[in-house]
Amino acid sequence: MNITIHRASSRGHANHGWLDTYHTFSFANYFNPERMQFGALRVLNDDKVLPEEGFGTHPHKNMEIVTVVLDGELEHRDSMGSRGVIKAGEIQKMSAGSGITHSEMNPSLSKPVHFLQIWIEPNIDDVKPEYMQAAPSPQELKSRLVRIASPKSTDSPITLHQNAEIYQTLLEQDKTVSFDITPAHKVWIHVATGAVSLDGHPLIAGDGVAVADETAEIRLRGIDPLSNVLIFKLRT
Repeated sequence: MNITIHRASSRGHANHGWLDTYHTFSFANYFNPERMQFGALRVLNDDKVLPEEGFGTHPHKNMEIVTVVLDGELEHRDSMGSRGVIKAGEIQKMSAGSGITHSEMNPSLSKPVHFLQIWIEPNIDDVKPEYMQAAPSPQELKSRLVRIASPKSTDSPITLHQNAEIYQTLLEQDKTVSFDITPAHKVWIHVATGAVSLDGHPLIAGDGVAVADETAEIRLRGIDPLSNVLIFKLRT
């Protein structure tokens, strides 16, 4: 099988005190010409932000920005007037489109927030900016692959302006999930928390796997009691 494992330790890393961040792909001061992006998946940052800290108001344009909170809470505000607190287990999407400003802050007085920030390049520019937030059921995710984002609103709670899908599972120990891949798609697997195995290859939190040019069944097995895994299915 044509897979490439990118270990967590190979990611870019920066600790700004208030922010401890790991970059799967080139971002900010981390530049790796071999890690620019994977298809339309441009950014996959693993961020921990201290209490009462965060990203002040800043602009974005023409990017699908997806945030998955793993632990704690993250408060979002934007120039459309959208405001919400994204709690652990919840997912948020902001289509920056023709232009938007927003902030992301940890509202807690005592607890850090741990989240993934994902940027997906859109297939259409200058759309009207939009904000969406969803809370997938932990029971529904348990040892099942659930599509949490896709181009069609009827297929998932989050809609993307790109021919891309995001799946999530909370994989229990010794349980398995599987999915098929064809050469029409490339897949990126990201272990957010826990540990799993992919066809006998052990993967830990922060590890990523690229799968492309294959017709195969991908099978994941849980190693830790519960592992949070995201799968990005992208058109080649």
